Amino acid sequence: MTDFLSNVAGQTLLSIVARGSAIIAELRRLSDHIPSVFLRPANDTKSKYAPIILDFRYLKNPDEYEERIEKNEETAELDEEFRENHLALLERFYSLFESIHKFISDWLAYLDELAEGTFVQHTTEGVLLDVEGKQLMAEALYLYGCMLLLMDLRIPGLARERMLISYYRYKGASTIPNIDEVCKLCRSTGYSPSGRRPSRYPEEYFARVKIPKATIKMIVSRLRSDDIYNRRKAYPSPEHRSTALATQSAMLYTILYFAPTVLEKEQSMMREIVDKHFNDNWVVPFQMGFAVDLSQAWEPYRAARLALDNILNKQNVTDVTERFATAVNTLNAKLLKYLTKGVLNEPFVMSNIRVLMHCVRDCNVALRWFLLHRTTMHRRYREQIRKAVGVDALLDLMTNTAQFELQLKNLLQHLLSTKEERWERYKSEAKGRLDDLSEYFSGEKALTRVKKNANLQQWFKKLAEQVGSLDFSNAVVAGRNIAHL
Repeated sequence: MTDFLSNVAGQTLLSIVARGSAIIAELRRLSDHIPSVFLRPANDTKSKYAPIILDFRYLKNPDEYEERIEKNEETAELDEEFRENHLALLERFYSLFESIHKFISDWLAYLDELAEGTFVQHTTEGVLLDVEGKQLMAEALYLYGCMLLLMDLRIPGLARERMLISYYRYKGASTIPNIDEVCKLCRSTGYSPSGRRPSRYPEEYFARVKIPKATIKMIVSRLRSDDIYNRRKAYPSPEHRSTALATQSAMLYTILYFAPTVLEKEQSMMREIVDKHFNDNWVVPFQMGFAVDLSQAWEPYRAARLALDNILNKQNVTDVTERFATAVNTLNAKLLKYLTKGVLNEPFVMSNIRVLMHCVRDCNVALRWFLLHRTTMHRRYREQIRKAVGVDALLDLMTNTAQFELQLKNLLQHLLSTKEERWERYKSEAKGRLDDLSEYFSGEKALTRVKKNANLQQWFKKLAEQVGSLDFSNAVVAGRNIAHL
């Protein structure tokens, strides 16, 4: 554990980020249980619940709406019945909306504390230079952006307003702290997944809570220039760069909406971002189960659009598609060879581990690219990609890769679990052979014609003692001693 995560500043930021992941999990859970009455169209006045299910227009003249409900006995009874049946669920939804507001408020308070020097020896700049610090700072802003995007995707704006007003009416304003801030954050944006994208969306939505621009710029700078998760160690091949940086590419896509001027005006910066993170991919999964096509998402932003034009041209798309299509066919043939009975054994794996691991990477990278880009919104490119490799070939690659990974994993687990046992066995064997050589040069061993040589006898005896002293628990020192011997 590093110094940053072992002190109060690191623990505070870590707890905020952990809470953000829990909020997203709750959002996705609750979004599957929205009462249908809140999802009815805005112009649906024939529903029996229409008089009691109200949106934010209620706040302009609440007394008039309440009087209208109370005057009609049938409506009043319906309102009471609805309250008893739905209040528990409304409380849970309000708790979700409030937790999103509290999350960003706590993170902003943390930034203020860093600026004020509450955490001795830590500043915003210093945290963003620390390995764990820059990961957590970027994740905090990214998770907040994901909350906003998922909330708009999974819980329609009109449904949010109706649930907030219902909760407000049943609980009373005096018992709900921060109701104004929560309503401001969660009010409808006008966005609908099946409708036309509103103007200045989602940047105006992301700007409802003011976040220091300097902090956003520093986070974007870290994501733009650094490999914050050190994933390139796992993907050393230059062809796998976009996959190695996929996690922070998704973070960068989300966080850039907090800095719309970069998307709109910073052409050189956007060119750098696209060339590094999106040079061969433009369909980005920003959250589990949710992907976005940059050719459509960045269409309203001039700098982003011009940067994408360098990769989204016919020649580049054709080259990338052909490269991955060729890889699919080659990899399927390789996997069938490796999966032949008797090929994957311990000696083969130990001698070819680098080749096998590179094959695993190639398989996953090719699969990932095709599964994502078969869904691109660009019709011509979508047809081209789907024609390049059929579904059957992708399914073959997927099943073969899964089987290959399972067999390789089991073999590696067995090798690791028996590592110490084999170490001791080979060490004993080496020591025994060196002892034999030592006795051999004593000139006293039966059935030998070798003349006595005290120097060689003593040398082999010392070698045997050094082999016997090798410690399995200290692999680094033992490896150096073996190389020296």
